[in-house]
Amino acid sequence: MMARKRKGRDISGWLVVDKPAGPTSTAVVNKVRWALQAKKAGHAGTLDPQATGVLAVALGEATKTVPFVTDALKAYRFAVRFGQATNTDDAEGEVIAQSDARPTDDEIKEALRPFVGDIMQVPPKFSAVKIDGQRAYKLARDGEDIEIAARPLWVEELLLTDRPDADTAVLEMTCGKGGYVRAIARDLGAALGCHGHVIWLRRIWSGPFDVEDGITLDRIEALAQDPELDGHLLPLEVGLSELPELRCTPEGAAKLRNGNPGMVYPGDAEYGDECWASLDGHAVAVGIYKAGALHPSRVFVAPQSDTES
Repeated sequence: MMARKRKGRDISGWLVVDKPAGPTSTAVVNKVRWALQAKKAGHAGTLDPQATGVLAVALGEATKTVPFVTDALKAYRFAVRFGQATNTDDAEGEVIAQSDARPTDDEIKEALRPFVGDIMQVPPKFSAVKIDGQRAYKLARDGEDIEIAARPLWVEELLLTDRPDADTAVLEMTCGKGGYVRAIARDLGAALGCHGHVIWLRRIWSGPFDVEDGITLDRIEALAQDPELDGHLLPLEVGLSELPELRCTPEGAAKLRNGNPGMVYPGDAEYGDECWASLDGHAVAVGIYKAGALHPSRVFVAPQSDTES
């Protein structure tokens, strides 16, 4: 029995969405795929439903570059409400503890120091972390008392940027893969002895993608199945910007696209580095550089212009 052919356009690239509060990340991806009539789509890093900002949606061949964006640094701006802890660590949850204590600006700045660098973080109980094969949020909703193991997180920077009132602090954080802003708010409140939770959260950039370059969901819906929407796509190669680029010959590209090592021109890569090879500016493959050749781990379908004779 033949596999059913997936309907849609063979379209590749990145669409930077300025996600609104409300929809899930998966719902945004589905809306983008529908609007562009794309065969395949995915995203690089989940945002909670109430979070806003950069949700980078990959289409077609660009989905092969998702891990490189997911692994890149990301920046968040968020507000912490002091005096209350919630069971979800955000404003959607039930208040489970309260305090009349409020920290000073200097106390906040001092408390932020241990959260920078290599830290261990316990994800929120209402999160997508798996415990014995089940999502933590499902177990938490069912009332089960769960324990989630701490996991490492790199925090590049964590700053107090505004203090609208005694109850609220606005922070900006730059961190690596797998960080939970809600956990930062929870743990900061605990460190200050006053409790805390996130009241709003916005991802302002993710790897090479900036929120200022984002398109709103309303605009995507307005331009659905309109060629103008294609003009907002960024090349799939943007998703590889964290890796060194090495150029290859047409012969090397042909070998790489068949899954074999292909010769590349010398560049900024060293032996053993993960790199990507390009031909006429188009991504050919990602792989490991060894002795003048790239050993591919993933390959990209050639653009139409590359294959035309």
